[in-house]
Amino acid sequence: MSTKAYYKRSEIGPGKVGFSKTRSIIEGAFYGNNVVKVNTLKEAYQLAKESPGTIVTDMPVYRGEEFGLEKDAKVLLFNDGSVTGRCAAARRITGEPGVDTDNLDKKVMDAVYDTRYETLYHAEVFIGLHPEFMVKAHLLIPEGEENILYSWMLNFQYMSDEYVKMYKSSKEIENEPDIYIFSDPQWSHPDHPLGLTYFNTDQNCAALLGMRYFGEHKKGTLTIAWAIANRHGYASCHGGQKEYTLDDGSKYVASVFGLSGSGKSTLTHAKHGGKYSVTVLHDDAFVINTQTGSSIALEPTYFDKTADYPVDCEDNKYLLTVQNCSATLDEDGKVVIVTEDIRNGNGRAIKSKLWSPNRVDRIDAPVNAIFWIMKDPTIPPVVKLKGASLASVMGATLATKRSSAERLAPGVDPDALVVEPYANPFRTYPLVNDYNKFKTLVADRNVDCYIINTGDFMGKKIPKEVTIGILESIVEKKADFKQWGPFSEIEFAEIEGFIPDMENADYIKTLKARMKDRVDFVKSRDTFKEGYDKLPADALEAIEKILSELN
Repeated sequence: MSTKAYYKRSEIGPGKVGFSKTRSIIEGAFYGNNVVKVNTLKEAYQLAKESPGTIVTDMPVYRGEEFGLEKDAKVLLFNDGSVTGRCAAARRITGEPGVDTDNLDKKVMDAVYDTRYETLYHAEVFIGLHPEFMVKAHLLIPEGEENILYSWMLNFQYMSDEYVKMYKSSKEIENEPDIYIFSDPQWSHPDHPLGLTYFNTDQNCAALLGMRYFGEHKKGTLTIAWAIANRHGYASCHGGQKEYTLDDGSKYVASVFGLSGSGKSTLTHAKHGGKYSVTVLHDDAFVINTQTGSSIALEPTYFDKTADYPVDCEDNKYLLTVQNCSATLDEDGKVVIVTEDIRNGNGRAIKSKLWSPNRVDRIDAPVNAIFWIMKDPTIPPVVKLKGASLASVMGATLATKRSSAERLAPGVDPDALVVEPYANPFRTYPLVNDYNKFKTLVADRNVDCYIINTGDFMGKKIPKEVTIGILESIVEKKADFKQWGPFSEIEFAEIEGFIPDMENADYIKTLKARMKDRVDFVKSRDTFKEGYDKLPADALEAIEKILSELN
């Protein structure tokens, strides 16, 4: 599938696809006489390299010529001041209750007007790496923000000859125009002290205003692509997926869902000591076809934390760009990055596709299992969910802790447990859409569903080795699950040191409280945002059944 870029004149007009008010404000800016088209990664690299404040390291880009760069390209470092994370409080979505689109449209009009004396750069990329699902996205951003532009073109698929041919061979989707995104990171407004990320995903457009952090551009673009996928029969996934080939030749496809810092990248890229042949789809963004169970990656590269990778770590060989890290001189006087979050939390880097040696753009084999990654201290290291409604509603009430990738509004407790449905804070459509997609995968495609706790269990930290061992035992069909206490639709695996004590009154009290939190969350969707995210009756029934069995 592909999106629409060109229109017959008879197709242009009010009420026609691609011609909403917000979209017309944003798209029109792309044709100004102050706009310069950036067509290649080589051009984008040169612009970023020469942009004020860029640190050109002495670290070479590994095999950069294979994906559109010169042989002598270096890793570029750029720092965003004190802004080092995303800001959910800045998001405004057309269609949600309480969003004043007329007011926001006027602010975008003025934002575009205020850039008329600036040079603006226009870049294009593909999102989705297979003809079955590919959409085209456009970014417009002012001079001075070349590092964001370059990282954006690296993060998604630049227009190489191979992918241009692939895109041309795909079938155009009706009613889906190209994605257009206008960005001005230096914008400010008294009504929006944290900035503004304004989405009209029905019309495939957005304005990112006052947002210096590259992650806002990555996730803002994915937000629209996921909305398109949702409209066309795909489950939109913020997670990782890998395919195991076992000794008998059978395939096992595992999808893990978790927020930044939950361990989804660790699980996705775990090599398992070479015990299996493993192919990786992606560790952050993909879609699952609910009819076939096959999956498609949306991005070629990886936007990874630098905290866990010391400067001399072999993984740093695959760096392309780095954000929010310091730099220093090594023993040879070479400029190198300083990782491990010394400068600030949430240091980030884009790593090339080569980081994962067995990388694929599509997994044809249907998904076998979904793993909700949670940090809930009442849940053992792994439990298995048996009912489709329960499996989906537990994803809808995925509980975790906030990560350093988030920029919080004043007064928000960074240590509080939060619920983030399906680990995807970037959804812009009603929650019931995701609920039904994942329920369908379990009910109709017999996908198994598990919860993996990567935090602590009643005060005892769960090591990542335990989590990886759990995953291996499930893949090898060696995991021994038994009924968990009184729960008719939840089983758990006994792991030494992490066995729930169902006779412990304090533990039961805490477990009840956490399950009640989930019940309360589902009930609250009936009125939150005027019921925009209300879930079906069976979702509440499934989670209330857990609480009643516990009582």
